[in-house]
Amino acid sequence: MTVDEVQALAASIRAEVAKAVVGQEETVDLMLVALFAGGHILLEGPPGTAKTLLAHSFARAIGLGFGRIQFTPDLMPGDIIGANLFNFQTSTFTLTRGPIFTDLLLADEINRTPPKTQAALLEAMQERTVTIDGESLPLGDRFTVIATQNPIEQQGVYPLPEAQLDRFLFKQRVDYPSEDEERRIIAAHGARKAAMSPEDWGVERRADGAAIAAAIEAVAAIRVVEEVVNYIAALVRGTRSVADLESGASPRAGAMLAGAARARAAMDGRDFVIPDDVKALSPALLRHRLILAPAAEIDGRTVEEVVMGIIATIEAPR
Repeated sequence: MTVDEVQALAASIRAEVAKAVVGQEETVDLMLVALFAGGHILLEGPPGTAKTLLAHSFARAIGLGFGRIQFTPDLMPGDIIGANLFNFQTSTFTLTRGPIFTDLLLADEINRTPPKTQAALLEAMQERTVTIDGESLPLGDRFTVIATQNPIEQQGVYPLPEAQLDRFLFKQRVDYPSEDEERRIIAAHGARKAAMSPEDWGVERRADGAAIAAAIEAVAAIRVVEEVVNYIAALVRGTRSVADLESGASPRAGAMLAGAARARAAMDGRDFVIPDDVKALSPALLRHRLILAPAAEIDGRTVEEVVMGIIATIEAPR
């Protein structure tokens, strides 16, 4: 697959998702970048901002299997990955696979379940395998997690540990729609009696596993020149020398940023990465990997402000 074909594929997927979801173009683009870069994405936003419909429509458009887990405080690891259950008819244990065995997994309200259950996703997200009773079972090569969390409620939630946050390629904030978009949502969705599936909105499949694999292969061939590599390294290392941050980004963040920049370049029809690719993706890639220093929190600073300040102070190559 050529970069022009990757660009056309991305455009067709955007168009299909837009049939069911009004707005959220930036979020859809980040989901496409995560797909082509082989990463996972965390969506943070208040209830009712179409996070679930967006994930379901995206899965329908890319032609991959879709599964959903509604995280609750009583959810156990076995409820996610499955277990070996005893069959009294055959007197043997039979493997019952959990909902994690899919291509695109929606982990809904992931911060509402205890850390033990959250940790069940770590191996799957990093290695695309799960271990049940000592046996490693592979997941699909296209296994991708789209997780959601609600930033408003603070009771009955368990903040994600740093190790798990670092597995997500992006953390995207899903905001309320604009006034015009909200009118369009009311006009379109208010006419329906109940929540409809993407198929009811006319969302059609525009890809399959083979096409996604070909796109990922094309993305891997995108050139990243030495100047851009140095720029990525400077951004990542810059997060470790800022007084407003208690903890900076890891080397994994730099490697992920390079891969994501390749995907964005291909979606733009280019076979090379430019500094603007890195700049555009840095906020979503870094915001969940940085920890504010206590003094910065007292002063009312935000991670977003610090990230934008780092991007502004480090000179990009020409």
